[in-house]
Amino acid sequence: MKAEFTALTNLCLQVFLDHRTRDEVLMLVAAKTNGATPLVMACRNGHYDVAEYLIERCNADIEQPGSVVFDGETIEGAPPLWCAAAAGHLPVVRLLVRHGACVNSTTRTNSTPLRAACFDGHFEIVKFLVDHGGDIEVANRHGHTCLMIACYKGHYRIAKFLLSLDANVNRKSVKGNTALHDCAESGSLEILKLLILQWGQDGCRLIRLELERAPLLFYPHVHFQCSFLISQYRMYLKITHKRVGMTPLLAASVTGHTHIVEYLIKLHDLVSHSERVNALELLGATYVDKKRDMIGALDLWKRAMDDRYNGQTQLPKPSQYRPVPAYDNVREVRDHDEMEDLLADPDEMRMQALAIRERILGPAHPDTSYYIRYRGAVYADAGKFNRCVALWTYALEMQQRILEPLNPMTQSSLFSFTELFSFMMGEQGRTSARGRRVPPVTYTDLMTVFGKSIAEIEGGIDMLEKIPSGDRDVTHLHRVIVISLHLACLLTKLLQELTPEQSHEIYLMAYRLVKQNIHGRLGCTVLHLACSRDSSLVGRYPACQFPSAGLAQVLLAVGAEVNALDDKGNTPLHLAGAAKPCPVGLAKTLLDHGAHLDAVNLAGQTFQEVLKGQSVSESINPVQYTSLKCLAATVVRKQKVEFKGHVPVSLESFIEQH
Repeated sequence: MKAEFTALTNLCLQVFLDHRTRDEVLMLVAAKTNGATPLVMACRNGHYDVAEYLIERCNADIEQPGSVVFDGETIEGAPPLWCAAAAGHLPVVRLLVRHGACVNSTTRTNSTPLRAACFDGHFEIVKFLVDHGGDIEVANRHGHTCLMIACYKGHYRIAKFLLSLDANVNRKSVKGNTALHDCAESGSLEILKLLILQWGQDGCRLIRLELERAPLLFYPHVHFQCSFLISQYRMYLKITHKRVGMTPLLAASVTGHTHIVEYLIKLHDLVSHSERVNALELLGATYVDKKRDMIGALDLWKRAMDDRYNGQTQLPKPSQYRPVPAYDNVREVRDHDEMEDLLADPDEMRMQALAIRERILGPAHPDTSYYIRYRGAVYADAGKFNRCVALWTYALEMQQRILEPLNPMTQSSLFSFTELFSFMMGEQGRTSARGRRVPPVTYTDLMTVFGKSIAEIEGGIDMLEKIPSGDRDVTHLHRVIVISLHLACLLTKLLQELTPEQSHEIYLMAYRLVKQNIHGRLGCTVLHLACSRDSSLVGRYPACQFPSAGLAQVLLAVGAEVNALDDKGNTPLHLAGAAKPCPVGLAKTLLDHGAHLDAVNLAGQTFQEVLKGQSVSESINPVQYTSLKCLAATVVRKQKVEFKGHVPVSLESFIEQH
């Protein structure tokens, strides 16, 4: 069926193109549909006859890249050869190379056709491209080489082939990973053995060369040379992920690949006593949180305990300087009696797992905060909201202490709080699915997280100011601003119940946000976002609706500019009018604070024109909100009078708004 379809397609192409001029044909074969040329599409889908016709009869550019989709991901700037190699179409690959396609051409992310073939395990294509000059050491923008991706995807034949070509086993990615890390993370034990064997052979070959060059009297020192090799070998196994200090052994423990851990810890000459113990303890923590296997975790922790105290060298656990309240002040167990008691308290086992992971991986590793947040989410599902808030707050503090401002992980933590508080406020007093009543959100918890969100914004602004204005991307900043406004909106719902001192604290925090004079995407200020329906963030638990009149009132009270303009010339009043329906209370709040009813945006629309017949226009008396000054400015603009230089500079921007 596929062959018949290809033949039919080829026939249609001939009928469509054969009678056209050369220039028309070149234009048509170079045209893109959804980012892809006809040749890119043919190569992606393996239509050999179509590709051949386009190349040989239509002179299609065999290097012209396009956009293609693989496994739901759009690959930009993919040359035809890359498409054919990635999709596994060897005949098309041969056709393109025969016609001179560059075997080392790259996509926008610097991925070569050879790397693409390694990714999906197309062994014959890998061999063909290597035979025709494919460079096995070209890495993509993340620093991942062909060997690394073959190891990560578990393609044994390709990894073995690349190693036979002396692929560099010590190459590091941008994040500091090696091929050995990739094997450990993916669980590819057989390839991992290959890598270790390859390294050992290379090392022995180097020693053999040294011995051949050395005088006979140095031969007795072969043992020293081999000891040196073992120390270098150990260094190879300890190559760490530069951002989070991960060895391949710990990487296998984190991902739960027991067979990799068991293999590596048996290499006693290469893995130290402390490394073996840490690997078993960390693997036990993974059993608790990822595999939910308490018995298996306890067995691993018992083995680690035995290894700590039953060897020639005692290795007691390091002292715990301060207990963590979020972990229920748990202290790591230090003997077998305490270990046996753990099975009677699964909750303490979970806290032990968090404490062990933080000790071994440190706070900088993503899994440390990830599993703290995961455990908090489990508590929230069980109705234990206080435990959830405590754990999430601890994780957020950890992230803000370690990560750069506006990091996606920190954003995710802040957003999770927004969802949680919105749910609690919307379901307050009701009984959850687990039979627990949903408690009210506390002022203290909301204010704590709101303060942390503003601190994140302040840090983000400082970071962006160090970047040239043309290179700044405010996408992450915009998202954190919106999250912060949602938290502020939830706080405004508590104002009626708070003491004057607490209310004052909310206004002080809002002032801290407004005084930054920040602009998100499209030049929106915080007041613009408070008045925009597009700021709605938590659809599942809409305890706080946007636009929000209450939030706008607070922002205006602390000095937000009511007539600020975004990149499209809209004032907050314009965005409120576009909400459909426009909240009457919000519109009146803005007008009462000096919003200009007759201000025009770049599309020449006033607030009333943006409303487009919404009933709110009947609730607002234009005369009440129109001043003589506004009328004069409107006349000047309509008459197209040249006013600059003839009126005070302070009036120029006012007139331009009308």
